[in-house]
Amino acid sequence: MINLSKNIAIIPSRLGSKRIRQKNIRKFCSKPILYWTLKNLKQSKLFSRIIITSESSKVLRVANNLGFKEFLKRKKKLSKDYISTDEVIVDAIKTLEKKYDFENVCCIYPCSPFLEKSDLIKAYKLIQKDKNGFAFGVSNYEHPIQRSLGYNKRSRKLSINNKNLFFKRTQDLKDMYHDVGQFYFAHKNTWLKKINKTRYGVKIPSWRSIDIDNNDDWKKAELIFKSLRKNG
Repeated sequence: MINLSKNIAIIPSRLGSKRIRQKNIRKFCSKPILYWTLKNLKQSKLFSRIIITSESSKVLRVANNLGFKEFLKRKKKLSKDYISTDEVIVDAIKTLEKKYDFENVCCIYPCSPFLEKSDLIKAYKLIQKDKNGFAFGVSNYEHPIQRSLGYNKRSRKLSINNKNLFFKRTQDLKDMYHDVGQFYFAHKNTWLKKINKTRYGVKIPSWRSIDIDNNDDWKKAELIFKSLRKNG
């Protein structure tokens, strides 16, 4: 049984983005992309509170219009390019635990239109079994990363990165996985303390694990999302 009152969701949403301008509030399938993330979280019914944290009044205003009810104004020092997500979430937890009683924190990135309740439930169950657990979505590389190539931009010459594995058959290579950048679920003490986290992966299919990092990713994600909505 999931104790919803002990779970909160925190969405870190900066205004600035280097490759996609105002990425977190840009229109995605006719709505700011934040809308789809919030909709998914509300429909999951896994969290007693859904909180957005941003340094930008514009982002918070858009979020308010979309139905977000709880906000944290992020400190400017936590809004720079090289600040980690961990630092932002830890700061938010320290502020929130002064007002609310909660145990588990799920960080969800604002550009997560493919987020599904089933993934979050699997992550929740993993951290219930291990209080030091840190669960997040992963997907396997579609092509074996062991057969990757280096590319010289000037000469256009290719180099083999791993000669021991490059000429092996695909079926003989071990599957490798990467973080899909959607969510991170852990007990609040796991976020706060610098302990040895046990990392757990929730497998997400590649078609639902698009890391929207540039305009090509954005277009691809919209096409898939529109197709799913049409056929859903």
